[in-house]
Amino acid sequence: MIRILLVDDHPSVGEGTKTMLEQDPQIRVNVVLSAVEALDEVKKDQYDIILCDLNMPTISGLELTKRLIQEKPDRKVLIYTGYEINSHFNLLIESGVSGFVSKTVSREQLLNAIYCCMRDEAIIPLSLLRQLRRSEIKFKRGDKTFEEASINEREQEILQEVAEGRSNKDIAAKLHMSQRTVEYNLTRIFEKLGVRSRSEAIVEAARLGLVRKEMF
Repeated sequence: MIRILLVDDHPSVGEGTKTMLEQDPQIRVNVVLSAVEALDEVKKDQYDIILCDLNMPTISGLELTKRLIQEKPDRKVLIYTGYEINSHFNLLIESGVSGFVSKTVSREQLLNAIYCCMRDEAIIPLSLLRQLRRSEIKFKRGDKTFEEASINEREQEILQEVAEGRSNKDIAAKLHMSQRTVEYNLTRIFEKLGVRSRSEAIVEAARLGLVRKEMF
């Protein structure tokens, strides 16, 4: 028996998905309407998979995923959403999700995702996989240690916007991500470049050729 906890703040979606999945006699689904309820529920009972909506009030699906996997690193969490996840992709992967399922998929596709997840196979739609191809630039950091680091495509985009003088709020709007995500990425960029401020990051990025030189 596969026990699933479905976390979705839309009751109709939750009950509809539960009905659809439980047509398979090997699956049982419990539905909760918030991340707070989910955190309580996993303390009371054991679930094989957490099927989690991404956009929820108070505690988002991303934050819930982080908390669930921090508590139990081998926990299987599938993101179940009707929204684009491009701007959250890297953060979700780093949080430890097992895959992504669109709310528009058929019953057969959803069941396939569940069974693949149980086999520890990652679930990423091909269309999304193609969209999210990430290139990275590797560079040597530090004159003495020559530590290698890398800046991915999204981080390069953020660096370029910083170099052009845009605020975190403006960058978030232009790149279609939350301001918190921009701040998180900037923190990582600063760590990779070995700097402490936006101005230092701009200078170091220019030296390494990570931003267009015509800006300077």
